[in-house]
Amino acid sequence: MLLKKKHKKTVTQVNRDKSPPSVWGDILYLVSKLLMVGFVLATLYFFVFGLLRYNDDGMKPALKDGDLVVYYRLDKRYSIGDLLVYSYKGKERVARVIATEGSTIDINENGLIINGSPQQEQDIYKETLLYKEGATFPMKVPAGQLFVLGDNRTTAVDSRAFGTIPIQDTHGKVVTVLRRRGFWWQFMKKEI
Repeated sequence: MLLKKKHKKTVTQVNRDKSPPSVWGDILYLVSKLLMVGFVLATLYFFVFGLLRYNDDGMKPALKDGDLVVYYRLDKRYSIGDLLVYSYKGKERVARVIATEGSTIDINENGLIINGSPQQEQDIYKETLLYKEGATFPMKVPAGQLFVLGDNRTTAVDSRAFGTIPIQDTHGKVVTVLRRRGFWWQFMKKEI
């Protein structure tokens, strides 16, 4: 009986047997990688984080016209002092949480009063006054709702105008602010 000899191929023989990758194969691989990265970024943008270009002056000095606001959509457990994004009359706005459910809010000639205590807020430079038309005070914040105010109390559109906002109607909690206004000008001044 004759035994057949099995031949083992060496590494160099295997490499010679392989054909070089085609240009179309490389392009297809690159496109698939780009689509995967695009899908991950789109998922993060539409379901996890949001981006808003702030075009208002209702949150001065915390936010300025032209700032980019990044907010987190998944955490809607707000604390007093948090910045949040919400919509009012079709426009996305940013405001500060002033009171949560169960708190009693009053705004009168003495200013902002929460649960019977006058408030002295840091970085708020203007008086908190009532709007001629809007919510009536004193008011108790219902369960599942928030009372929000803008930092620029003379021009902000906030809970003084429309009352409390339901937590489920908010877009998310602000996690960072990216200053855009004057960035290139400041960079160019340093170069000169």
